[in-house]
Amino acid sequence: MRQYTIPKIYYNKNRSFCFFYFNGKRIRIYNGKSIGENIYPNKLKNKAKVLDELNKLKDSLLLQLQNNWIPNNSYNLTKEKSLEEETSISTYEKSIFQERVNLEIYNNSEIGSKVVADEIAELIIKKQNIGKNCILGLATGSSPISVYKELIRMHKNEGLSFKNVISFNLDEYVPMDPKSKHSYHFFMYESLFKHIDIKKQNIHIPKGDLEMKKIQNHCMNFEKKIKDHGGIDLQLLGIGRTGHIGFNEPGALRSSITRLTNIDFLTKFDAAEEFQGIENVPSKAITMGVQTILNAKKIILLAWGEGKRTVIKKSVEEQPLETMPASYLQYHTNTKFILDKDSSSSLKRISCPWFYTDITTFKVKETGFENLRSWNDFNIKKAVIWLSLRLKKPILFLTDRDYQENGMSKIFEKYDNAYNANIKVFNLIQNTITGWPGGKPNADESKRPERSKPSKKRCLIFSPHPDDDVISMGGTIERLVNQGHEVYIAYQVSGNIAVFNEDILQQIEIIKRTFKNIRKSFNLKKIINESNEIFNLIKKEIKNKNTSDKSILSKFKSSIRQAEAIQATTFLGVNKKNILFLNMPFYETGKAKKNELGKKDISIISKIIEKIKPHQIFAAGDLADPHGTHRLCLNSIFNSIDNLKKEIFMKNCYVWLYRGAWKEWKIYDIDMSVPLSDDQIITKRKSIFKHQTQKDSPVFPGSDTREFWQRAEERNAHTASLYKRLGLAQYQAMEAFKRHYF
Repeated sequence: MRQYTIPKIYYNKNRSFCFFYFNGKRIRIYNGKSIGENIYPNKLKNKAKVLDELNKLKDSLLLQLQNNWIPNNSYNLTKEKSLEEETSISTYEKSIFQERVNLEIYNNSEIGSKVVADEIAELIIKKQNIGKNCILGLATGSSPISVYKELIRMHKNEGLSFKNVISFNLDEYVPMDPKSKHSYHFFMYESLFKHIDIKKQNIHIPKGDLEMKKIQNHCMNFEKKIKDHGGIDLQLLGIGRTGHIGFNEPGALRSSITRLTNIDFLTKFDAAEEFQGIENVPSKAITMGVQTILNAKKIILLAWGEGKRTVIKKSVEEQPLETMPASYLQYHTNTKFILDKDSSSSLKRISCPWFYTDITTFKVKETGFENLRSWNDFNIKKAVIWLSLRLKKPILFLTDRDYQENGMSKIFEKYDNAYNANIKVFNLIQNTITGWPGGKPNADESKRPERSKPSKKRCLIFSPHPDDDVISMGGTIERLVNQGHEVYIAYQVSGNIAVFNEDILQQIEIIKRTFKNIRKSFNLKKIINESNEIFNLIKKEIKNKNTSDKSILSKFKSSIRQAEAIQATTFLGVNKKNILFLNMPFYETGKAKKNELGKKDISIISKIIEKIKPHQIFAAGDLADPHGTHRLCLNSIFNSIDNLKKEIFMKNCYVWLYRGAWKEWKIYDIDMSVPLSDDQIITKRKSIFKHQTQKDSPVFPGSDTREFWQRAEERNAHTASLYKRLGLAQYQAMEAFKRHYF
């Protein structure tokens, strides 16, 4: 298994070093002391001599790593393969798993981003050393942000210079003022350019504020500038959920060049939150063409998160089609996809590797996927479920031949035959089903997902937005309350930006009408005058598009969402005193783009956990959330748990993760499933209806146009259907949870 990368050189006037990745961690070596060699590059002044010494250090490090040297004696290591062996293995793997493009999979986006940033830095330095410019094609969106952050860090801490870099950005909205916070000009300067020493005249971004009649010439000149600089050395790409690269949407021709194009409806949906509604997202953009991108000498595509797994599978494993623009990259001989665990999860090498190779002997190179290469109980469960659904047979009907013909015969080394394996997996799944999500008193714990003691538990439910709790686990909340548990619900963010201004104006009109109708019975003159003053200020803020979190408008929206949350959860029986609104600071920006998590955010979560001392924590594990808030909310909980896990009360706490409105857990990941009756489905639906501002047409629905209650019911029914297809009892609907171990 590959655990380290080949050492590389980083030259800097102040301090130079060699670096490599070891088990995902970036290791820097400044001299030969750690490997017993008399090599000290930084004691020399002459650049040529420093580079010569660095090359000696690099070669010595590689030799030591190949001989199983362990940096800091803190890691286990297997022998590294040569570049030729790696290339051969990569080609072999592509053949086995029917992949049409090179790819590298990392445990998470942070590691993958650092690897890409290092590659870009190495190219810049290589060009500097021979006195040439480095021509970079750059992308916008969420995928490259971590790469840009690492490049900024390298510039500030390691002296990486960008003075020889000439950049060409992929695209820009039309019409778009370059000074607008929504423009890609603004994004690039905020995310990268203003933090490094790139020359302003070397920055090229399509202009979105031109008159329509001037756009064609602008596009042609953009193409000419790229060619005049000798072409792009390295093109960085993200990928959209339509499979678009740049704004080359489905239907784009392989031969297309820089041009004005229409933006796909789904792409507009994904941008709706940033623009405060889909109606504000531009319908056109200037984009580099597919052929422009393919002309680059090297292409790196980044994809993070499970929301990208479907388009990655199609782009990597299926033939190039104009309906999947990223698949055109298969025609490029020097392209690679950099993926994380989630974005790669639908690839054959991850979802069903046993069908294509013997997983017990196959040598995996992806760090973090070692567990896929053995027939442990989880992989057996995953494979048997896959086989059952593939053959459309209940688990208990699967035969020895079914296992043998689908690459699963080695399971018999552990369970002898299909019958025994079937029984094992059937029981594993059966034992996830419970009508007692807080644990059934005096029950056999070995066959249930939750403990029987204590019989009455303190249950702390974290909900990122004010409606995620009832959408995802409304039926479970009602069960917990009815079974006597002490249920607390903590809403992490206000969700105020998800309220239409029209809803605010309607609420104002209702209040004004109410005052008018009852003023004869009460002395309301002062209240009415003060209210009108407030209402006029709100209308003014709406007109001026004041979205500051300190505005009266934002506070009014927060109040509405709080009131809806209280109505929804008290309808399920939750004590109003147990409903908490945390208003985490990272969210309160008044914009769709949120801040990074801070110490104050984590402190708020930690204090709530310490105060309640819960036996159960429920949290949204929905990293498919297209807007990112769920990910930050979950990280705040994980950080808090990590800080508190040594506390005595935490040793008796189970953490359960539910999914949001976008995805459900894979059936093999489910550790607890709670059946819902017809009556409970109706009760859950009514609690969701209490969130009136999110009903009919929420501000940020994503690509799914169904209402939230419809998504929830269809998802819960689908989960129950999967259990039935596997041969288990039939239920109307089921809410699913995955246990998080800490």
